[in-house]
Amino acid sequence: MTLRISEIFGPTVQGEGALIGQPTVFVRSGGCDFRCNWCDSLHAVDSAYRQDWTPMETEAVWSEVQRLSGRRPLTVSLSGGNPAIQDFGPLIRQGVSEGYAFACETQGSIAKPWFADLAMLVLSPKPPSSGEDMDWTAFEACLDVRPAQTVLKIVIFDDTDFCWAQSVANRYPDLPLYLQPGNPETDPTSPVDLTKATSRMEWLIDKTLNAGWFAPRILPQLHVMIWGNKRGV
Repeated sequence: MTLRISEIFGPTVQGEGALIGQPTVFVRSGGCDFRCNWCDSLHAVDSAYRQDWTPMETEAVWSEVQRLSGRRPLTVSLSGGNPAIQDFGPLIRQGVSEGYAFACETQGSIAKPWFADLAMLVLSPKPPSSGEDMDWTAFEACLDVRPAQTVLKIVIFDDTDFCWAQSVANRYPDLPLYLQPGNPETDPTSPVDLTKATSRMEWLIDKTLNAGWFAPRILPQLHVMIWGNKRGV
């Protein structure tokens, strides 16, 4: 099985969502069926970067995960791009057989049977500010093969996104929900303005609590606060 890989890195900590702070090795796939306006990982999305993606056999990917982790089981996060474009089933089965746990984040546009073998599936539907339209039939197909732990994570940039997130939460009330403020500073070579990042976080907290909406957890992007938009951390 040949996979298109943008980068493999870690161990570092998961920077967002339900597994925030957890030691993790990241396998970032190349390619995506979305082109979000504010994408912070274009190097793994846009075909203009295709020459930088490495075709790797499943065994080679697994070998690199083992090397980085020192063969000590931890969480492996499949990200992208959209990892659901590719078949990570053999990699997950190999890792699980050796005590590793796998998480995957995807927008929910493509369902794959291997979702069922994950320790956690993070479904991150894209709000209106992304410029993309969600296909809820496709999204619900992902729910049909979800593992025991499935969560929603929604990025919020503005009032429209916030209202949209509320409607999604009402549509899927059984899914734990994580909200995070959007980060418009996507240049990996430029430092992130932490004052602005803090203001965006404060805005989202205030807006959510003032609306009396107490169900979601509101979290920052921890990795952005520490390393900015640098790749490979």
